[in-house]
Amino acid sequence: MVNIGDFARHGRVSVRMLRHYDAIGLLRPAHVDPATGYRSYRIEQLSRLNRIVALKDLGFTLEQVRSVLDEKVDVEELRGMLRLRRAELQDRIATDTRRLSQVEARLLVIEREGAMPTDEVEIKHVPAVRLATVSGRVASFEPESISPVLGPLYEELNRRLQAAGVEPVGPYVAHYEDSPDGDGLVAHAGAPVAAGVTVDGCEPLDLPAIEAAAIVHRGPMDGVMPTVQTLARWIEAHGYRSVGHNREVYLRYAHGDPREWRTELQEPVAGS
Repeated sequence: MVNIGDFARHGRVSVRMLRHYDAIGLLRPAHVDPATGYRSYRIEQLSRLNRIVALKDLGFTLEQVRSVLDEKVDVEELRGMLRLRRAELQDRIATDTRRLSQVEARLLVIEREGAMPTDEVEIKHVPAVRLATVSGRVASFEPESISPVLGPLYEELNRRLQAAGVEPVGPYVAHYEDSPDGDGLVAHAGAPVAAGVTVDGCEPLDLPAIEAAAIVHRGPMDGVMPTVQTLARWIEAHGYRSVGHNREVYLRYAHGDPREWRTELQEPVAGS
């Protein structure tokens, strides 16, 4: 057997933590000297300690840890539980990271208040385009509502294009419409295709030609809010009015560094 200090060192935990585990009955020492109160542990108790630390570090409460250990789950069951918990934590980290990005975007909007862009926005004629699309419902224009829907839609669109052997004839376009029942939006993930081309499983969508106020957003779409509001301020300041949802044209988008992504926002406008 080894003393509590050596056991703590072997297990990479603190002596204080071992005393706490003893006090709550989670990990009892193998022997306690009745005269001195010194605790001693068997090396094989590291097995239980390892399970305690792994479960605790993955967010289980000590009561939950006790329940798991008391049920004597085997290694494969434990590994499955840890994989599931790890996936939950990774999802939470991704959600928190997106939330932080959106907070930063809002702060950037606040910092830019009162500053009017002079050369970022242009009025351009956007010709009509035929899209092969797959569509889905989104709750709102908030990035946290759109991104989880639009990403899978584009994955599905790519699968269907590849299965049909169809190559897009231009950059991908996302188009939005108000939901017919007034609850949220319909997002269309589209790829421009040549006239007369059809793709199994995709709906054709003919977008009309428009006059648009256009601006290029740099970086991931989670941080698009400052660009959206810059465009809105420019439209009002220059005597135009918006007449529809903007289109998102993905000029540069790949699985590389998101900071290098480029998306043109095209908002249909008319003279005021």
